[in-house]
Amino acid sequence: MNSVLFEINGWMITPWKCIGYMGMLMFTSRWFIQMYASQKAKRVTMPKMFWIMSLCGSAFLLSYFIWGKNDSVGILSNLFPATVATYNLFLETFSRKDS
Repeated sequence: MNSVLFEINGWMITPWKCIGYMGMLMFTSRWFIQMYASQKAKRVTMPKMFWIMSLCGSAFLLSYFIWGKNDSVGILSNLFPATVATYNLFLETFSRKDS
């Protein structure tokens, strides 16, 4: 997975980097989901999709940092957001909603 797929201006793109880029894109895109949901609701809100994208983005980034790069700083910096996203998804999915 460390073989070079292609090169752009001296940047070597490997399959692991593609996984890392996908995680970064997903983790960043969640804020557009949150902005759209807040604009639609006319109040600050965190939709379930925000937490799903957070968890998926963290999973991709953790995969990249664990197996692709073996970087403990990247691993530790993505463990906490993954934990928070999992906790909030659990609350969103299984907590009783008051009407």
